Amino acid sequence: MAAALSALKANRTKIWVGAVTLLLVFYLVVSFERSLLLMSDQNLVAKAIGVAYLVLPVIGAWALVRELLFGARTERLAKILEAEGGLPEDTLPRTPAGRIIREAADLEFEKYRAEAEAAPDDWRSWFRLSCAYDAAGDRKRARASMRDAVRMFRAGAQKP
Repeated sequence: MAAALSALKANRTKIWVGAVTLLLVFYLVVSFERSLLLMSDQNLVAKAIGVAYLVLPVIGAWALVRELLFGARTERLAKILEAEGGLPEDTLPRTPAGRIIREAADLEFEKYRAEAEAAPDDWRSWFRLSCAYDAAGDRKRARASMRDAVRMFRAGAQKP
């Protein structure tokens, strides 16, 4: 029982991703069905709305696939770095509520920024920089750096 509970906690994020994905797929199927229903109507306005409504499931499916691939590729890189012992350690001080203290994250960030500048073609340095951005609270740059790391990894720029 304890092992099952431990495994459940370890996979909690994947369970939530799966649940949200199922809900989104359900929404996309219903939207697609409704758009076909509107397009089959005799009224030209209904047909136009049906065509416009058809765009939503297409955009939603594209976004869903893109985010799932991003997550899978990020997880793959994290597993490689973990096996190599290259994941950054989470030693940053936290508030009583569990949030990382911003000033400490900013100081730690400089170390990873310098590493990425010294090895601009190494996906590992960009992965660690992404983690530092995330710890510093800059999610937009964290995702951009992680996309760079994934792109470098996929291109084969894997300098040891």
